[in-house]
Amino acid sequence: MSVTMDIRESETGVVRVFHLDLPPEAIERYITQAGTGEWPLMYGLGAKKLSSAFVDVVDMRDLGQMPLTTYLHEAYSVPVEEMRADAPRLNALRGHVIVLPSQAFARTAQSITARTPLRWVGTYAEPRGQAITPPLRSQGAKGVVGTKPGKTAGGGSGADPRLVRWLILGVLIIVLSSVITVLSGGR
Repeated sequence: MSVTMDIRESETGVVRVFHLDLPPEAIERYITQAGTGEWPLMYGLGAKKLSSAFVDVVDMRDLGQMPLTTYLHEAYSVPVEEMRADAPRLNALRGHVIVLPSQAFARTAQSITARTPLRWVGTYAEPRGQAITPPLRSQGAKGVVGTKPGKTAGGGSGADPRLVRWLILGVLIIVLSSVITVLSGGR
């Protein structure tokens, strides 16, 4: 059974996992984009665009004793709870697995359908960012942002007048030096 997945142009925070059922000697050819642009992996997904920098091919032997769920949690921050129902199936995989985060689809809206030798295993959401601090509630936090006492929001640049004078003096020195160099014939 093939599953079609729609990827939005604005998609972020999604990790898709596919099992790659090929003998070890055929893996490199399948996952590598040729100089001619031919890329069997992209064809196998039916993708319009794929960014090789974000395609993660995992040889399950390289994980040693680490379960795939632990790898997905540590490498992609996929919450363990998100994978709990699929954990036995994920951790039983052998051979090669391809992990495609949202960035792999290069911000291109497209529909993909995994074809042999790819088999879709699961799609998981990375955690969404949360507010680090509660909103400010003090009286000092209320009002117009960016104004100084005694100044209105539209009045003045707020730049230190001494700094402005030094900058003008520096520019004048550079201009004067250039004029002197030109008048002296560049000597």
